[in-house]
Amino acid sequence: MKKYLLSFLTFALPLLTFAQDAEQGIDEVIDEKFGDLTGWFVEAVFYQIPFTDTISVYWVLFPLIIGAIYFTFYFNFINFRGFFTSVNIVRGKYDDLEGRENHKVEVEKSAFTDEDDNPDTIRVEGHEGEVSHFQALTAALSATVGLGNIAGVAIAVSIGGAGATFWMIIAGFLGMASKFVECTLGVKYRDIAEDGTVYGGPMYYLTKGLKSKGMAGLGKVLAVLFAIFVIGGSFGGGNMFQVNQAFQLVENITGGEQSFLHGYGWAFGLVMAVLVGIVIIGGIKKIAKVTDKIVPFMVAIYVAASLFVIFAKFDMIGSAFAAIWNGAFSPEGIAGGAVGVLIQGFRRAAFSNEAGIGSASIAHSAVKTKYAASEGMVALLEPFIDTVVVCTMTALVLIITGFVDPLNPPANDAQAILLTSSAFESSISWFPYVLTVAVVLFAFSSMISWSYYGFQGWTYLFGRSKKAEYTYKVIFCVFVVVGAAASLGSVIGFSDAMVFAMMVPNMIGLILLAPKVKEELNKYMAAIKANKS
Repeated sequence: MKKYLLSFLTFALPLLTFAQDAEQGIDEVIDEKFGDLTGWFVEAVFYQIPFTDTISVYWVLFPLIIGAIYFTFYFNFINFRGFFTSVNIVRGKYDDLEGRENHKVEVEKSAFTDEDDNPDTIRVEGHEGEVSHFQALTAALSATVGLGNIAGVAIAVSIGGAGATFWMIIAGFLGMASKFVECTLGVKYRDIAEDGTVYGGPMYYLTKGLKSKGMAGLGKVLAVLFAIFVIGGSFGGGNMFQVNQAFQLVENITGGEQSFLHGYGWAFGLVMAVLVGIVIIGGIKKIAKVTDKIVPFMVAIYVAASLFVIFAKFDMIGSAFAAIWNGAFSPEGIAGGAVGVLIQGFRRAAFSNEAGIGSASIAHSAVKTKYAASEGMVALLEPFIDTVVVCTMTALVLIITGFVDPLNPPANDAQAILLTSSAFESSISWFPYVLTVAVVLFAFSSMISWSYYGFQGWTYLFGRSKKAEYTYKVIFCVFVVVGAAASLGSVIGFSDAMVFAMMVPNMIGLILLAPKVKEELNKYMAAIKANKS
């Protein structure tokens, strides 16, 4: 492990030395270079189609919206009628269909270490080589519930007003159908190596699934595109976006511009990179186990604090919901009017719950089950919890405490991120400290999860050798430093672009393979029906 940590420092230190010698600060130098390198891609992904003089819509939102609506109707509103069945699956009501108790999973030797199990999938497979639907759900939620809920909602309601919350909720409900489809396919077409290691996700169901439909060439092209995008997404949304927001709050809580960390984002990133590197390069499972215990606890603390603020101003709940409803259809002072509000809501919801972009299917592929649709049913609960419940709580806190002023939005995204912290502070004076710790933990957890997502794409393109593994992980750690030092504008643009780019090949595959998912759903529902009789 020391050898690989030294490799990381070899990559990082020349970058830091060069930047320090420049007239600009290191943060500004990295931000400028990063913006120059990625600006063309961000502009291409977020090209806006003009409909009127005042309304333009991002073209990349259409695959998300149209696809989610299509799946909702194609599967007869599975996101609503399958809700309670999903809850029962998580409760273990249908465990006997699997022919075993508690979903026992055989522990396999890892392809990359001398220890049992693969440390990269420990978050999904559980602490003792066991996995249940509940464990898979909580593991996936720990990667999605976090910064998107805390910061993303603040950005959406700052730009789109209270009405953006309504469209985030709608996007959450629609996203449940997309999540169901992709996670069912992830289990159905996963690849299990001779040593028992599971490789899954869009790369595999695009390749194998479309080949079974006589479209092998298209499947291969889409799979390669997705693999490239998921690698970029792991460096952007799953890495730099996470560490950047964590640093923003840590800097703010320690004094803002007077903070001893001001201008030293690279130093914060270096510390985070070493911690992340210890886990993903060294494969120390005990650290992953600790984060699995801490993250759900911090989620519970965040939800409890939100409820405290909401009920502390109980008399304002009605007016807050009225503002959300009215703002969704009759907004005042919002660029683009109602369509502008809708766009902000859908854009942020997609980044928060990841429905339709394919990342969750990579994690869910590791679950052991006879019925692919059972895991898809469990997965559809994620957007509901992440977006419909937690994002709505955050928005209500911001609205009730008066921190949403669409007529006078923050000057930049960095200021918007601090809105959530300030809103909580207005009711719980000491909560910004707790929130800062939570954000750092959320960021750390998400980076570990996304490193696994990106690594799956990397192995699909470059093979499953140990050399390929450590090459990716060293680069990933270098990007942790870059993310902490770059300004939020560059990071958020790049991360959003890569996340939405992942969605394009994924959605094409999901629509083409929807009949296969219906077959799996019918098979599983028939098994449940037979079990009842």
